[in-house]
Amino acid sequence: MTAPTPGPTRHDDTTADQHAENHRYVIIGAGPAGLQLSYYLQQAGCDYVTLERAPEPAAFFRRFPRHRRLISLNKVHTTSTDPEIRLRWDWNSLLHEPADLPFGKYSTEYFPHADDMVRYLTDFQHYHQLAVRFDTTVERIERLDDGFLIHTTDRTLRCRCVIVATGWGRPNIPDIAGIEHATGYEDMHTDPAAYAGQRVLILGKGNSAFETAAAILGHAAMVHLASPRPLRLAWNTKHPGDVRGHHGAVLDSYQFKTLHSVLDCVVDEIRPVDNRYQVHLTYTHADGETAVMEYESVLRCTGFAMDTTLFDPTCRPDMVPSGRLPATSGDWQSTNVDGLYFAGTLAQDRDFKRASSAFIDGFRYNLRTLTALLRERYEGTPLPHGHVNRDADDATTLVLDRVNWSSALWTQFEFLCDALVVDPDGPLRHYTDLPEDHVRARFRNHPHYYTVSLRWGRDDYGDVFAIHRHPQPDRAAESAFIHPVIRRYHGDTLVDELHLLEDLLAEWRRPDRHVAPLRAWFARELHRER
Repeated sequence: MTAPTPGPTRHDDTTADQHAENHRYVIIGAGPAGLQLSYYLQQAGCDYVTLERAPEPAAFFRRFPRHRRLISLNKVHTTSTDPEIRLRWDWNSLLHEPADLPFGKYSTEYFPHADDMVRYLTDFQHYHQLAVRFDTTVERIERLDDGFLIHTTDRTLRCRCVIVATGWGRPNIPDIAGIEHATGYEDMHTDPAAYAGQRVLILGKGNSAFETAAAILGHAAMVHLASPRPLRLAWNTKHPGDVRGHHGAVLDSYQFKTLHSVLDCVVDEIRPVDNRYQVHLTYTHADGETAVMEYESVLRCTGFAMDTTLFDPTCRPDMVPSGRLPATSGDWQSTNVDGLYFAGTLAQDRDFKRASSAFIDGFRYNLRTLTALLRERYEGTPLPHGHVNRDADDATTLVLDRVNWSSALWTQFEFLCDALVVDPDGPLRHYTDLPEDHVRARFRNHPHYYTVSLRWGRDDYGDVFAIHRHPQPDRAAESAFIHPVIRRYHGDTLVDELHLLEDLLAEWRRPDRHVAPLRAWFARELHRER
């Protein structure tokens, strides 16, 4: 893997440098990602400190979502008693062993209240006595030859590695003439009575926009949601950050001719006129048709972006094209600043709008893996792995055990994978829960290895609730539901892959559908040179 370019360094504050407090790792932010990473580094006996500008953990959840209902599932009642399997439907708990502080102790609601998340994260930090310094604002991060200086309000810290886990830091404000006249999601009234009888335009079609629309639906005279692109429904995309089914009342209202509408359009200008707003727009799918609509309220619900003001010019990270997120490599490190890592919702660029790296249920596994990668680099601790005989029966048993049990592979589908590396002599090396792009980079010069992951069928289904299935093992690649996929690589070249047939209960152990096809495939592939 190509290392990020170190970039320019600066030593214009030698006094601060000489008197700096030293640590190997500094984590910035004590939200769920900062706390999860703190837990793992502390369990490993690492030298770390976590800095948080607020007086308590979970600052984001103390304010957002504005209507206080989370969209992360909390399925307390399941048919399994295995804590690992139960995590598949527990989207809120942080990982810890023993798992004696699950989120289910704080709420049994399927969509829990945000205040329950605040209580949970606060208790998690206290329970594990994590090394978090509150009321500590990071003012500037400066790159040095061998690490970083972290300038805070009351001291300077020096470290080898910085992990930024600050979460969203500012609203994402679209470039629209007159956008300053829109009220931001962060500032709007949450009492629906404030919009009684009004025509309301909501900019955006994500979950914050639909959350807002659903809250005012019975009070506003007319609600329009607008953005240039069509809305993405989670039941089509399989991504939990897209519009969720429980917002269906808004879509029903559109189809039932209530004049509440979802508009695909470019908003060209927002112009205040007397006690209302004239909004000039161009429809996206209407041969260039334009319109001028009038509203009493315009609400901006267009998401958030990372705040980059804390980065000194010596370590300003490259961003993705939208400018909302940092660009990261296969180990969640900045693509251009060596030693600068990102955690949590900021580290989602590589599976953006696909797996769950933007959410607790996904990034908790990413951070377990990140801890292992950091220890490998900075402490010389070998990346953990096990061994399995180079035998079709043993390999089949291992793979089926993993896909039927692992909550990491389940949640981080199409992103995290296991790797089986074939050496010339001896058993297979088995690595767990690594990003697939990291595996391909790590073993790009290796002639023979496998990845094991869970994947969805990605065909363009006309109706996702009426998919015609083909339940034959030789047609498993046509599976629509999540199912195991095993791939063989030679370096970075995909040599072959095997899909195992989907199963309604996600139990892939049937002798005819799963065991026999996988064993036959391994029997052929394990002893084939190319």
